[in-house]
Amino acid sequence: MLVVKKFGGTSVADKDRIYNVARRCIEEYKKGNQVVVVLSAMGKQTDVLISMAKEITPNPPKREMDMLFTTGEQTSVALAAMAITELGVPAVSLNAFQVPMNTTAVYGNARLKRIDTERIRYELSNNKIVLVTGFQGINQYNDYTTLGRGGSDTTAVALAAALHADECEIYTDVDGVFTADPRIVKNARKMDEITYDEMLELASFGAGVLHNRSVEMAKKYGVQLVVRSSLNENEGTIVKEDVKMEKMLVSGVACDKNVTQIAVLGLKDKPGVAFKLFQHLANHNVNVDMILQSVGRDGTKDISFTVTEDMTDTAIDTIKRHEGKSLEYQELNVTRDVAKVSIVGAGMMSNPGVAAKMFEAIYDANINIMQISTSEIRVTVLIDEKYSERALISVHDAFGLAG
Repeated sequence: MLVVKKFGGTSVADKDRIYNVARRCIEEYKKGNQVVVVLSAMGKQTDVLISMAKEITPNPPKREMDMLFTTGEQTSVALAAMAITELGVPAVSLNAFQVPMNTTAVYGNARLKRIDTERIRYELSNNKIVLVTGFQGINQYNDYTTLGRGGSDTTAVALAAALHADECEIYTDVDGVFTADPRIVKNARKMDEITYDEMLELASFGAGVLHNRSVEMAKKYGVQLVVRSSLNENEGTIVKEDVKMEKMLVSGVACDKNVTQIAVLGLKDKPGVAFKLFQHLANHNVNVDMILQSVGRDGTKDISFTVTEDMTDTAIDTIKRHEGKSLEYQELNVTRDVAKVSIVGAGMMSNPGVAAKMFEAIYDANINIMQISTSEIRVTVLIDEKYSERALISVHDAFGLAG
């Protein structure tokens, strides 16, 4: 049996936790299984590296940031391999270049294209535990790239798919996937299982336990995930295509504070304006969400949308660069202190009144809704960030999700 295990930064934050990871991997190895381990950078090491870069320059080149970032994961895998070896089991650490893990050319937010598994299989055939750097790859120029926020989850799922692994386990500092962030909603309940689609919506809208691109990949390649804690032996949450139990109306509530609202006001009310706006943004790798277009009046219309905080400046610069050329508008408004609160559940499809119940909970908490977005299994509202935790608790209670 071949098992891929991924451990996040908190799981390898110091010597004791690195040895804890080493022992858990050895425990799997001694069952007679082949073990591939994906690690994130230690603790807050990525934040430390960002601070170091900002001391040198306020605008570090993305290519050089990727060169810098990759040192974090290389440190983790090397130290963990040393710990496993010290405990008497052979281990080897590999970075993205040694595997290799081929990606697109985009620095800071690359996507995996192909993994060459020959080196990993060779090391496994020599009865070694193989530790691989998460979050990173190499592009066609043989430069290091990084996969964006939560990229180590994507690395683990991609390896599980490429190696046809029997299991893919994602270890975090919580016991699994909860109905809401247990650090905010104290009575949140851990779910035994959840569908890919529900997990994808939760991950995309603020549930930090799994990265959305890793869930997309798991669904595409049929990789069953188990999310569990690295700090105890508790059973985790299984993420898979179908679940056995009768679906609850709403499975979970998520909150995302990594959001900026951008409103482009007074656009010409004519065909092709929205296309031009969003085509320019797409050309600069800006992902948009929660799009709202007003009804045209006086020959103009307004379009508002949300982007992630780290893409805000790029989005603003892109719009301003095309002002007066292909884009004509009267005003550009940017609101940074906002948050998205979402409910997710496959049971919503066959039950009317779910959105109204959520809006009532927001109203009961005396919070104004700025924007609304829906899908078949999700309803999202945009609100003032300072009320996000109050909204999360109110909505969670309204749908009876407490453990």
